[in-house]
Amino acid sequence: MKRLALLLLPLIACGCQDSANNAPDETADQFVERINRELAELNVEGGAAGWVRATYITHDTAILSSLARQRYAAWHSKAVADSLRFSGQDMSAASARALEQLKLGISAPAPNDPEKRKELAEITTELAGMYGAGKYCPEDGRDCMDLGKLEDIMAKSRDYEENLDAWVGWRTISPPMRDKYRRFAELANEGASELGYANLGEMWRAEYDMSPVEFEAEALRLYSQVKPLYDELHCYARDALARHYGEDKVPLDAPIPAHLLGNMWAQTWDNIYDLLEPYPWVADVDVDTTLKEENYTPQQMVRSAEQFYVSLGFEPLPETFWERSMFSKPADRDVICHASAWGLDGGNDLRIKMCIKQTYEELRVIYHELGHNFYQRAYRDQPPLFQGGAHGGFHEAIGDTVTLSMTPEYLHEVGLVEESEDSYEAIINRQMQRALAGIAVLPWAKLVDEWRWGVFSGAIAPEDYNKAWWELRTRYQGIAAPVERTEADFDPGAKYHIPGNTSYTRYFLARILQFQFQRALCDAAGYAGPLHACSVYNSKEAGTRLQAMLAAGASQPWQDTLEKLTGTREMDASAIIDYFEPLMGWLKQQNKDRSCGW
Repeated sequence: MKRLALLLLPLIACGCQDSANNAPDETADQFVERINRELAELNVEGGAAGWVRATYITHDTAILSSLARQRYAAWHSKAVADSLRFSGQDMSAASARALEQLKLGISAPAPNDPEKRKELAEITTELAGMYGAGKYCPEDGRDCMDLGKLEDIMAKSRDYEENLDAWVGWRTISPPMRDKYRRFAELANEGASELGYANLGEMWRAEYDMSPVEFEAEALRLYSQVKPLYDELHCYARDALARHYGEDKVPLDAPIPAHLLGNMWAQTWDNIYDLLEPYPWVADVDVDTTLKEENYTPQQMVRSAEQFYVSLGFEPLPETFWERSMFSKPADRDVICHASAWGLDGGNDLRIKMCIKQTYEELRVIYHELGHNFYQRAYRDQPPLFQGGAHGGFHEAIGDTVTLSMTPEYLHEVGLVEESEDSYEAIINRQMQRALAGIAVLPWAKLVDEWRWGVFSGAIAPEDYNKAWWELRTRYQGIAAPVERTEADFDPGAKYHIPGNTSYTRYFLARILQFQFQRALCDAAGYAGPLHACSVYNSKEAGTRLQAMLAAGASQPWQDTLEKLTGTREMDASAIIDYFEPLMGWLKQQNKDRSCGW
């Protein structure tokens, strides 16, 4: 989620065409108060425009979305320009922060030029639409396949060539995006420059209550804390894949082919758990079977997730949530199935947008998305400029934290599984499943924005887009393209967050923060056992601590907000090491005679 509600949505015209008019007698505090009023009005109509575009991908909604983006960009440019007259003046601390939030409150600032503003709005709308409507149509006459079908193949198939066909096929959608993305970067950089930043990447890094240089160092520090665990996991996974596919296809001294890890982008590896399971004879929790045998509807799955938050003391979701959300893929139109949570009307109109399937993986996604919704409602009493996460990672981390409490004991208590085994072998199996999702993703989550930072700064030239992409993927993830990729391809565009212009650093930080949050919540709940076995379900004490953190929104530096829950002002990945201590010891033992690295 973005820091401000307005960032999530394209915004449509409202009754504030004269927004941010220069009133010379206005104080900074009065200016901020007015901007908040205008922003609240913009968000109501902008939310509707954004929702319709995401759930009805048509020519008409593209026009409406593009116009909406232009309207907001014009408003934002003028508001920021007018705010500069207060530089150096005395004002309240809240107003000073609000002005900074206003300046940073857009993911792709448009140049202050009507034609360029229109062009940028059209490009961003087109890129998102190209991704949402993308399909692979094989030349051999087979039916066209959308991303959902291709993902199913890669999750379930253990055939090298079948996975390769799906992997290459999806990447046929992105080459037409390449020139549009190059132009997008040029225009967004120009807009960022007008706001005083060297480029858009520097502007993104300035969102973290520290300098861009300090933030880069902070991200590297956090990754260095968890890299040893990732390296052990990579070594173990490569050996298992080599045994299944053969060392001719998966050499033991080279990066892993990117199409063999069960995920279209090799970002998470939990879909190939069957190939990596430490103790196959030990019974596993089987939520999928319960969901299918009891024929859980998408709404029932969402209500299961809602009940967890209610058990912490949160109010149930409003009736409008159930009336207005999209839980299933419509049969009659294209939509963006990528799961998202929406806090419209200042957090009073909460929704999710998903194409839910009866799987445990989808259930965890629901728990995650509702974390956004409950966060959005918690800070709804903040002024619009402060209606967002303490930083982007906070918003993503809330739902991720809750999924850590989906322990076997919790799943049994709510009727999703039979009572499960709690032996050492069962613990290692469960930790492996968790690591394949939560640890495997860390280098990927770091490199996506690192690639964009290079693009925006010019360090990565347009003629090297794909080359630089694969260099980063090999350096961080230890994976490689399974077939030759050239600059005729545009593989970054095959991931939603690139054409959708959504920062990925938040996911990296969220994976760090979720374990830090969980440790603090377990302490609040009075839990004294190993961190991996803790569930805060039904703990009102944990819920009270969490609610206090969420209610602050973006009203103060994230360090202050973090301290509310954890008692520390520094992000810390050591909780990950605590959580995965059993697995780390087991992996080291398994890898002791192997040559690791790539």
